[in-house]
Amino acid sequence: MTVEPDEVVDAELVDDDNLPAVAEAAPIAHPIVDRHTILLPGEVLPTETDQPTYTERDLYISEATAERLKNKSKPKNTSRTYNNQRDLFRRWCEAEGRVYWPCTTATYVEYVAHLIDSGRSPNAVSVAMSAIRTWMPDDKKPGTQEARGMLNEYKKEWARRVGVKKAPAITDPMLRAMVQTCDPTHPIGIRDHCMLLLGRGALNRRIELADLIIPGVGVESDGVALWVATSKTDQEAKGEETFIPAWDDPLLDPVRATRAWLGVLHRLDVHDGAFFRALTREGRLQSRITATERGEHLTGDAINAIVRGRARQADLPEWQKITAHGLRRGGARDIADAGGDPTKQGRWKPGSAVVKREYLDRAQSRAENPWLRIARQTTEDEQ
Repeated sequence: MTVEPDEVVDAELVDDDNLPAVAEAAPIAHPIVDRHTILLPGEVLPTETDQPTYTERDLYISEATAERLKNKSKPKNTSRTYNNQRDLFRRWCEAEGRVYWPCTTATYVEYVAHLIDSGRSPNAVSVAMSAIRTWMPDDKKPGTQEARGMLNEYKKEWARRVGVKKAPAITDPMLRAMVQTCDPTHPIGIRDHCMLLLGRGALNRRIELADLIIPGVGVESDGVALWVATSKTDQEAKGEETFIPAWDDPLLDPVRATRAWLGVLHRLDVHDGAFFRALTREGRLQSRITATERGEHLTGDAINAIVRGRARQADLPEWQKITAHGLRRGGARDIADAGGDPTKQGRWKPGSAVVKREYLDRAQSRAENPWLRIARQTTEDEQ
């Protein structure tokens, strides 16, 4: 219809600030799929609206759980080392004006180059690399190809310049000399005697010796059974028993040595807990009130000090270089030289490249050395 200019039309006057609300469009439900999504026939695409709404309750963990996470899946000494390496990396990044967490691949590579230029050993550089990378969120870990390439080249340079340094293997004559320094009438001598024979017989790592508990040491007429609750290759603590057979020689018999030490513990009124204990010079239990988190257990460093101390008293050549690892190396070498495989006795991973390279291949190579054949032939000709 036509409205004349002078005709008034009834209308509602509305302020501009109070216009009728416009209905908002419903949000688009975006599908949540990726190349790994699998849908069964008849299933609809999952969307963002299907996802739950999380609150702070779903995100926070307790103080007790947080404490457990600090050392998850790693021994305490490993966690301590990793924390120290991460702190060094953080401080270096701050000094360089770089973001340390999460870091970029360029920062990671630059730091590795810095460690190499500083003259750190390849092993120390590798530990730092692992500590830093495992610290980063799963989806923001730095790339390793370039850093690994630099480290591999540095290993070659290091080997040419420094050479490979390993703890000397404690051979049978060395072990006998060390055991002979142990006073069989004094608690310290009895403890050290037992420690040397068990470490050698079970091919223990130093921390495995330190972690032994009294219920885990079984003495039988034909040998000693050790329950190793956890080890470097058993981080899930499934545990494994290692048996050390009795020896005819009283000086090297683990049964006699273990019984003697258990007798000392009994007289000290110790019937549970740590097997090897810290003692005073008088042979009494050392106070552990101010001890570290290890409590009544000795540390790995303490085990090393005891073994090295016996090497010094035995006046062994270069005793300063001897460590508890020498018991493991020496025992493994003797087993391989006798035609055996030390892998299970020493709790290495099945098919360990270390065992094959350092013990089995070495023993085979020496047994097949052409000079030995010549020597045998010469002996036969002379006869």
